[in-house]
Amino acid sequence: METGLAVLVGVALSAACGFRVFVPMLIAAMAAASGHLTFASDFAWAASWPALVALAVATVLEIGAYQVPWLDHALDLIAVPAAVVAGALLTASFVGDMDPWLRWSTAIIAGGGTAGLVSGGMAVTRAGSTALTGGLANPVLSALETSAAVTLAALAVLAPLMALGLALVGASLLVRRARRARVPTS
Repeated sequence: METGLAVLVGVALSAACGFRVFVPMLIAAMAAASGHLTFASDFAWAASWPALVALAVATVLEIGAYQVPWLDHALDLIAVPAAVVAGALLTASFVGDMDPWLRWSTAIIAGGGTAGLVSGGMAVTRAGSTALTGGLANPVLSALETSAAVTLAALAVLAPLMALGLALVGASLLVRRARRARVPTS
C-alpha cells in the first residue's frame, strides 16, 4: 500500500477506535484476512484466525458492556487511553515501509491523537448524557457510538479519504461542543 494511503487508512481507523476500541481492529483484521488490506509484515499476525477470534470476542464484550449505564462510565476510564494505544497500533500496522522513528511518530501523534480526541469527546458526551438523563439515554448513545465505529471503520477500509474527512468533521464538532460547554453564559 502506498505510504500516503496507508497513513489515511490508519488514521481513519484510529478515529473509529475513539468510538469503540475493538470494532475497527476487528474490521481491519477481517479486511486483511480477506486480502482487501495488507498489514505491515510485523503486524501480519493480526489477520490470523486466533487474532480474529480474540478480536471478535473482545468486540462483543465491549459492545455489550457499553449497554450497562454504570459500566459505561467505568469503561470510559480505560477506553480513552486504550483508544490512544489502539489508534497508534492501527496506524503503525499499515505504514511498515517508513523509517521506524517516522513510523511510530506518525502512529502516536496522528493515530493515537485522533483516537484520543474522539474517545475523550465521547466520554464528555456520555457524562453530559448521564447528567441530563440520569443514564437512561446512555444505551441509545452507546448504540450510536457503535454504529459510528462500524461505519467509520468500514469507510476507512473502502474509502479512506472520505472516512478521514468524516472523522475530521466529527472531531471538529466535538471540540466546538466541548468549548461551548465550558464557556459560561452571562
